[in-house]
Amino acid sequence: MRIEEPAPEPLRVVLVDDHPVYRAGLARLLGESGVDVVAELPNGEAAIQAVEELAPDVVVMDLNMPGMSGLEATRRLVAQSPATHVLIVSVSAQEADVTDAILAGASGYILKESPVEEVVAGIQAAAAGHSLISPRIATMLLQRIRDAAGAVDMDLAPAHLSARELEVLSLMAEGKSNHEIAEKLVISPSTVHNHISSILMKLQVENRVQAAVRAVRDRLI
Repeated sequence: MRIEEPAPEPLRVVLVDDHPVYRAGLARLLGESGVDVVAELPNGEAAIQAVEELAPDVVVMDLNMPGMSGLEATRRLVAQSPATHVLIVSVSAQEADVTDAILAGASGYILKESPVEEVVAGIQAAAAGHSLISPRIATMLLQRIRDAAGAVDMDLAPAHLSARELEVLSLMAEGKSNHEIAEKLVISPSTVHNHISSILMKLQVENRVQAAVRAVRDRLI
């Protein structure tokens, strides 16, 4: 007799945005998509208190809000509540805002112009410990990486990353999977995994997106 597995619990989300109409609309769409919005809040201070009380899986955070900014709230949440991940949903596609948010510890960055399906995907990725950024943002970062690589003498590459690690980092920044990197460099996936673990440790970042952003900011590739 086949035993049916219970359906997974919906992801619990705190939604933080100072625009009440947008906040209510997104909450409704997320609810219709199977996400449990446990609180809707207008600012970063309220978000920190709510996370302490409700322990959600993910906080969906705007950047520009009165009082404590989304960036500062993200920093505090990452430090105080590491089990809760932060997904930024913002109107800003400015490189500085994206890099600051990711380096503050955000697990992803989605533009408000994106469809709700992309926001849901970002929430699911964040809850699973992965990272997702809007395609438009990814394209911008990749172009920035290419520009930096063309403008900077490779002799300036830091000594603490090996030549192979720099190759892996460059392919990571292009969005390549471990399998694709292994095929490109003709090495095993387990070797790629080891290189990535070493890169994350040396750059003192938590995930691939943060590594790519750090590579852009510090002109490593």
